[in-house]
Amino acid sequence: MSKINFTLFLSAILLASSPAFADEKIDPQLQVATIDAVIAVVNDDVITQHELDERLRTVIGQLKKQGTPLPEHAVLEKQILERMITEMLQAQYAKESGVRVDDTQLDLALTRIAQQNNFQTLAEFLVKLESEGVNVKKFREEIRSEIVSTRLREREVESKLVISDTEVDNYLGNKEKMVLENEEYHLAHILVVVPEQASADKIRAAHDRAEQALAQLTSGASFAQVSAGFSDAKDALKGGDLGWRQGDRIPPLFLTELQTLQPGQNTAVLRSPSGFHILKLVEKRNGSAPVVITQTHARHILIKTSEIVTEAEAQKRILEIKQRLDGGAAFAEQAKRYSQDGSAQQGGDLDWLSPGQTVPEFEEAINKLKIGETGMVQTQFGWHLIQVLERRSTDVSEQQKRQQARVSIGSFKSEELYQDWLRQLRDRAFVEYRLDDGQK
Repeated sequence: MSKINFTLFLSAILLASSPAFADEKIDPQLQVATIDAVIAVVNDDVITQHELDERLRTVIGQLKKQGTPLPEHAVLEKQILERMITEMLQAQYAKESGVRVDDTQLDLALTRIAQQNNFQTLAEFLVKLESEGVNVKKFREEIRSEIVSTRLREREVESKLVISDTEVDNYLGNKEKMVLENEEYHLAHILVVVPEQASADKIRAAHDRAEQALAQLTSGASFAQVSAGFSDAKDALKGGDLGWRQGDRIPPLFLTELQTLQPGQNTAVLRSPSGFHILKLVEKRNGSAPVVITQTHARHILIKTSEIVTEAEAQKRILEIKQRLDGGAAFAEQAKRYSQDGSAQQGGDLDWLSPGQTVPEFEEAINKLKIGETGMVQTQFGWHLIQVLERRSTDVSEQQKRQQARVSIGSFKSEELYQDWLRQLRDRAFVEYRLDDGQK
């Protein structure tokens, strides 16, 4: 089972809580004039001036709420249009390839967000959003889009990541990095993407753009403002904030540069396979990860939901299996016969599970069960029956080092592969700009 990163959705909550995300009253004549003005053609779809203006109002409201100085209007408009094109291309690809999120799956994700924000029910959460002027319908579609984007990345990028034992051995053998393994860095970044197989002129243009960003930083502009105006990264409108990163999760090129910085300083323009970067060291600290964790030995039975099997039908089947278990049926035999998970032939045995290894709903259900207890839970995969067999505290020093190495290698390989995939998606697309100033 893959783990969905629900923190992606929290930024949407902050965005939606801005007054700019609420419906605004617009001059009807202005609306008629702008809604028909097509400013970009993306394959068979279009982006209108009205849609761009609406997104700009949202972004400007968010930046103001964060206290971020606004970039020049033309620069910000161009940045937002590029993001909208990328989002539209991903939505088109998702539709073509059958990646969709139905209302049941969306409500499950929204319920998770509500719980993370200390609401007992989804209904309470939505009422609160409405009371703050949030357009709930738009908010739901923002979250749906985030889930689709996450699933696309999982399928097109992360599922294809291959990290060999040799890579892990070489990584752990890098003495310079291991000395810094306990250092943690709070980073922000600006990324100017270089298209795949870019010409010398395009590479030079991307480098010039990165240098312009650096010049603005040098002249005193805030990092968040420059990020909003120049960065191609998804987190550009949040100041390019990358959060805390362990030293062994930062590429060597960047780590070497960070060693020369004091908090608040930024690097010069750096080049990587994905483009040109500027990094800011926000804070630095010495951290040490725990090596003793609690593991749970569990087994489960899964009935998947699909277009054919509804949520209610899956729940009904799980309840029927639970009744048989309560009547004395063997868990392993029921798993082999009915479970739709790869663990079915092992009687549903998932072996020892570490924290963070499963999706949040599954892990929470496991943590609430006592040894020998059986419980039900719903996740995005369907309905599960879970039985806890054992628990133990384990020293995972060596395993943890290797796992952290895989995560560290995977984090920067994944980002590079994702940017490559987006560039390929863009290269295959027909995009025609119709901005008044003719800029691209």
